Amino acid sequence: MAIVVEHDKRRKEILKKSLELFTKEGYGDVTFQKIADSCGITRTTLYIYFKNKREIFAWSIKQMTEGMEKKLVEIIHEKNLTAEECLRRIMIWILDECNENRQLFNVLLVYLMNLKKAGENTEELVTRRILRAKHLLNMIIIGGQKRGEFKKMDIKKTSGMFYDLIEAAIFELAVIGKPDASDTKETLELLIQGILA
Repeated sequence: MAIVVEHDKRRKEILKKSLELFTKEGYGDVTFQKIADSCGITRTTLYIYFKNKREIFAWSIKQMTEGMEKKLVEIIHEKNLTAEECLRRIMIWILDECNENRQLFNVLLVYLMNLKKAGENTEELVTRRILRAKHLLNMIIIGGQKRGEFKKMDIKKTSGMFYDLIEAAIFELAVIGKPDASDTKETLELLIQGILA
């Protein structure tokens, strides 16, 4: 009797386990064989799904960011939230995720620095992953302005302030090693108060 393999499900499992492995051991120390071993499959089977380690890493980051975007969309679609509550909830959730994934950001930083040394356009790679999150922030701010909750301010600059706060939190947590994002959350409150009408 033939074994039925759900390829999409297996692919997602490989990406999830690979991301855990990259986070634990760092990009440079993970090999194709280690990924196969952690997934309980052979290298040959792994090649059916991915051509190399770099592709696995890129797709695992993509899968993670898509999961985060899905959560952000769920928050945005909560009907009973004001724009202020929605913005606060999303930003706090993102900051908590940054705290939880601090080790991954260390790995990602080294990975991006190595790509940059190799002459790759890292700005383009990062922009592709964050574009949707920036768009969602824009939507909240536009909605808040339309309903009179937020001051009429330049949308791009306003959402940019919040995105810059996320980048600062990632730097403080992953690079500097702060124990949590409490300082950033205090700054978040100041930013929100500053845009309220």
